[in-house]
Amino acid sequence: MSAMDERTRATVPERIRNAGGLAPGVARSVSKATGMPEAAVHGVASFYSLLARPQMSIRVCTGVSCRLAGADALLETARAEGLPAEACSCLAACDAAPAVLKDRRVLPQVELADLRATQGDWRNLEVQGTQRDGQWLGEIGQTEQERMGPVFNLAGVPDWSASSLQRARELGAENVLSALEEAGLQGRGGAGFPAHRKWRGMRVQPETTRYLVLNADESEPGTFKDRELLLRRPDLVLEGLAIAALCVEASDVYLYLRGEFELPQRILEDALTRFRGASDSIGLRFHLHGGHGGYICGEETALLEALEGKRGMPRQRPPLPIERGLFGKPTLVHNVETLACVPFIVREGGAAFRAQGRTGPGTKLYSVSGHVERPGVYELPLGICLDELVAAAGGYRGELRAFIPGGAASGLLPAEQRVRPLDFESLKQAGSALGSAGVVVLNRDVDLAEVVRDQLRFFEAESCGQCAPCRIGTHYLREAWDRFMDGDAAALTHVEDASWQMNEGSICGLGQTAALPLTSVLRHFEGDLSGDE
Repeated sequence: MSAMDERTRATVPERIRNAGGLAPGVARSVSKATGMPEAAVHGVASFYSLLARPQMSIRVCTGVSCRLAGADALLETARAEGLPAEACSCLAACDAAPAVLKDRRVLPQVELADLRATQGDWRNLEVQGTQRDGQWLGEIGQTEQERMGPVFNLAGVPDWSASSLQRARELGAENVLSALEEAGLQGRGGAGFPAHRKWRGMRVQPETTRYLVLNADESEPGTFKDRELLLRRPDLVLEGLAIAALCVEASDVYLYLRGEFELPQRILEDALTRFRGASDSIGLRFHLHGGHGGYICGEETALLEALEGKRGMPRQRPPLPIERGLFGKPTLVHNVETLACVPFIVREGGAAFRAQGRTGPGTKLYSVSGHVERPGVYELPLGICLDELVAAAGGYRGELRAFIPGGAASGLLPAEQRVRPLDFESLKQAGSALGSAGVVVLNRDVDLAEVVRDQLRFFEAESCGQCAPCRIGTHYLREAWDRFMDGDAAALTHVEDASWQMNEGSICGLGQTAALPLTSVLRHFEGDLSGDE
């Protein structure tokens, strides 16, 4: 396929959206306009939830935190009012539960009265607590120290001076890389891979056309830190991208935001205008791209496929993206929070960043929701424990029974683990993961069996279906759990084998971790589920 054909193909999802989504005749018209086979266009449209069912203008989040806050009643009421409504996966608004997606805008803390006031027209849905232009912000702390954290300073005013970028130009790429290595910065999106190794891997590629991609497809249930960072400090994200591009000699940056991030995308569009002088000074071009729904697109190679206009299915490795990524060129992909750390490291030095942590380098943005007094995003030293995080969030609501430490893919831990450091290594030793640090707190009022059922359904629904261990395994586990909860004591006999096969045989992290909600509950709560009925 020629370069022109690749760029044309990349426009397919947006053309489908502009034509009204997957409706009769759309696949054919997009096919004629692009030269893509009609079946291939249909395959793309049916893959992404926001394109596949465009008539569903109201989507009620049924993630754990939103269900705890009454999402089921919201969905029932929306349908009773005649609204085109369906359930959806996490909307990255667990701190403002229950959340509802209106077209592509997330509405926080929606109440039954808000739905009844629509008089059956979804366009009338509005909520209290948002500004006239639809903007809203989450909780970031009560004390000055919490709100003015050392690395991100979420309460601060965006700084468009690009002073860290200027400092990086003075230092030169190798000195910036040394600072990054000294800082010990690991990817903040879930994998925890050392950032400096990715950057060095890009620099040795013989291909001189190189790309940089921002992964802002924040879809891990329980996680909403990137949303808050983009809303409050887009300057840090753009400056981090510019420094990275300078060091790896990339001239084009692609910003991929999840499709439900209408508000962060609007903020970022304005930020790009403010940052234009700095980006022009190093010949950097930005390309903003909104996704169309699909949890799997948070996986970096699936995200690259989505940017190329295909179904968001993970690629086999090798080659790695830094060798052969977007449009076949070396590509550095980083999470929002990871890049936002870079200006501090360049300005203050790697040692200063490392010193901010407790059991790991730097500070961390923890998302916390569920049974806490003030759900929100808190910048705290990497390695604090659950009790310290919840103290910052105003304390527990009820008696702690369990918690999810790093998003749905990290499983559940019992209350006894409340003093375990929330870092990469400690949680790995516990058979869990820090992941995206999306912490969900569950008290003794919670039905853990239902929490497990929800998460198994989530992974079954979000599996892209490409590899058999994930496609079959997620279905098998959900079905086995349903039968077990219906009284079939033998239903879980083969769960351990199925989990092993999923972990060993799946292409990406979804299939490799999808069994954790079930296996972690069996490990920690098997004798304590009788009351969950």
